[in-house]
Amino acid sequence: MKKLTLLIFLGLGFLLATAQEYNDNDQISTIFSKHRGNGGYGALSFSYTEIDNKDAFLMGARGSWIIDHSFAIGLGGCGFINDVNYHGWLNNDLDNNLAGGYGGLYLEPILAPRLPVHISFPVLLGVGGISNIPDHKNWEDWVFDDSNSDVYLVFEPSVELEFNMTRHMRLAGSIGYRFTSDIDIENTDPDILKGTNIGLVFKFGKF
Repeated sequence: MKKLTLLIFLGLGFLLATAQEYNDNDQISTIFSKHRGNGGYGALSFSYTEIDNKDAFLMGARGSWIIDHSFAIGLGGCGFINDVNYHGWLNNDLDNNLAGGYGGLYLEPILAPRLPVHISFPVLLGVGGISNIPDHKNWEDWVFDDSNSDVYLVFEPSVELEFNMTRHMRLAGSIGYRFTSDIDIENTDPDILKGTNIGLVFKFGKF
């Protein structure tokens, strides 16, 4: 009986020592824990998409606060431009572009952030604007017209494969899909902005 009691106490001691060592090296965060690791980052993004079946380029920026390494919330947006023979079927001499931007609130769950390669799921909820503008040859004759511009809502979920390059820099490959409300511009498909984005994101900060 004494031997069994001694073995039980030795076992409990070993478990307590192991638990203490684990707690010191990799503490478990709770809602009210004092050891929650918060941080933040700023990011630049460069993406390719298609608008009206034409190549388009997007450049964006965002800033986010990171809660306990695993969830980020922030604000950001991007601008885009697209070379389009917009009313070419009406006038072959008129060569216009579609340009605009959108931005809003970013929500970003991050899975296994301490691993050198991991995944995050940023979601953008926001608003944007788009206009039909002439190229440089026609600026002198251009007059703003509400029928050639519109405001829209946007919802853009994405997946980012992140690489921890250094303690304060991450590089991510990103793919997402852009959902928008209907675009109301003359002779324009209302779904013209819906589509896939593929790009790179450079993040700098405390992760």
